[in-house]
Amino acid sequence: MDLLVVGAGEMGRWVARTVDRPVALADVDAAAAERAAADVGTDVRAVPTDTTETFDAVCLAVPISAVAAAVERYAPNAERAMCDVSGVMRGPVESMREHLPDRERASMHPLFAASNAPGNVAVVADAPGPVTDAVRADVAAAGNHTFETTVEEHDAAMETVQAGAHTAVLAYALAAADVREEFATPVSAGLDDLVATVTGGTPHVYREIQETFDGADAVAEAARRVADAEGEAFEDLYREAGGEG
Repeated sequence: MDLLVVGAGEMGRWVARTVDRPVALADVDAAAAERAAADVGTDVRAVPTDTTETFDAVCLAVPISAVAAAVERYAPNAERAMCDVSGVMRGPVESMREHLPDRERASMHPLFAASNAPGNVAVVADAPGPVTDAVRADVAAAGNHTFETTVEEHDAAMETVQAGAHTAVLAYALAAADVREEFATPVSAGLDDLVATVTGGTPHVYREIQETFDGADAVAEAARRVADAEGEAFEDLYREAGGEG
């Protein structure tokens, strides 16, 4: 089984390294595809984005804003299956249903930066079969934990674990004063580590997450509730945050 990976960025390279089968890499930056193919190793080659070559499966590792168009563009290249690792489920799944109604389909979301692999990988097995099962088995064999979800559950969860979490971390970073390291507490040091993790990524990726999923407004509203609370009202919020009540 051979695989075309569209997108030679961080997650495209992760897919190419993780699957145990021949891979072709395509990217709008042809030089990036060539570098990625050379970096990943044997059984990986670069192909142009306008390739007419067909593959057993196509995996889309493109930005959220580009995934629907990529499904339509590369459906003819997928003989048996298509999957994506874009990070959103509804759009890719709906597009794959429209353009690949008689082929295997899956949407996967690695819930980590590639440098932190292995980790948890959410899977919507919309139309599973031997090809998508093989890709998923490769992901699991690399030490990742794959678990099934639904489009609705996944996209709702991203409002909390991505949009909300990123908002809280970035807001702390923007509000924090520049203080000497000796003043750090276990809480502030932990937050500083999270700031480094979030801001060590790519701004456009985080922008697309914020534009795709709700969750930021809820965090902002909660912060205002905490800031405005006095006396017992603050204690009530403290207990609520800890899961009491």
